[in-house]
Amino acid sequence: MKAFIVNKYKSKDGGSIEQIPVPVPQPDEVLIEVYATAINLLDSKIRNGEFKLILPYKTPFVLGHDVAGIITKVGADVQQFKVGDEVYARPADHRIGTFAEFIAVNEADVAIKPKKLSMEEAASIPLVGLTALQALIEKGNLKKGQKVFIQAGSGGVGTFAIQLAKYLGATVATTTSAANVELVKSLGANIVIDYRKDDFEKVLHGYDLVLNSQDGKTLEKSLRVLKPGGKAISISGPPDPDFAEEIGAPWYIKLIMRLLSLGVRKKAKRLNVSFSFLFMKANGDQLKEITSLINSGIITPVIDKVFPFESIKEAMTYVESGRAKGKVVVKLK
Repeated sequence: MKAFIVNKYKSKDGGSIEQIPVPVPQPDEVLIEVYATAINLLDSKIRNGEFKLILPYKTPFVLGHDVAGIITKVGADVQQFKVGDEVYARPADHRIGTFAEFIAVNEADVAIKPKKLSMEEAASIPLVGLTALQALIEKGNLKKGQKVFIQAGSGGVGTFAIQLAKYLGATVATTTSAANVELVKSLGANIVIDYRKDDFEKVLHGYDLVLNSQDGKTLEKSLRVLKPGGKAISISGPPDPDFAEEIGAPWYIKLIMRLLSLGVRKKAKRLNVSFSFLFMKANGDQLKEITSLINSGIITPVIDKVFPFESIKEAMTYVESGRAKGKVVVKLK
């Protein structure tokens, strides 16, 4: 099968499409023929070695975190799925590899594809959908009537998170460029700040929750827009001690993560707010919840461009430029 392989971290060519064997599913796995996948900034960061501390992939490896396709084989112990099912998934860490014609995925990480979506639309959902759900609901406990600030509203996570927060009954503030103001308003944003003109810290006050996806400076400013007891959840770092415990990191990695997040945790404590890092996890049951929201018309995918598989490097470069509205998808079939 064809697959996009990273042979070396930070290599100048960035990876290449090569022929490799089709994976053989384990007893608890399904083999999915990949119809579409999506590009995430996480893919670029892994390729560049930025997550080697917490995700040390041994080269060569296949990139890719989102998949929509059809099951062609099921392992002996699989209960929930059969050959021919149209599914979508975010494979678990260390089992990624959706930039390929086939991938074997644990059935616990898979869900039936939403009926109303095309394969391309479905492939755009898993990583950003699970990130938004785990940040706003699982960690953030966002409730009706609360105020949430979602950064980069026109991005992949932002376009999904705004719709989810609106559904939960929250007042939603976001940042974007002037060109995308109407888009984020149409998704449900109540307060839209043009980040090129205005400073969100001067506009927003007394927020219950911040979903941070930007740099450290933006995170520090975000702490100051929270009310006492408010929560800042960051999907862009720095990793914190709780996360180190969660992944069972060795002692020296725990120490590094403690030091990396020390400054922001101290600032949060001084302001009487909390800080936590979220590295989203694969979860088929949560994907089923997302499916019902999509089938009910509550969440609509936002797709910027669809690239053919042969142009996957161009697709990654486009995502790295930060200009994409919503998700960038790669079509294999």
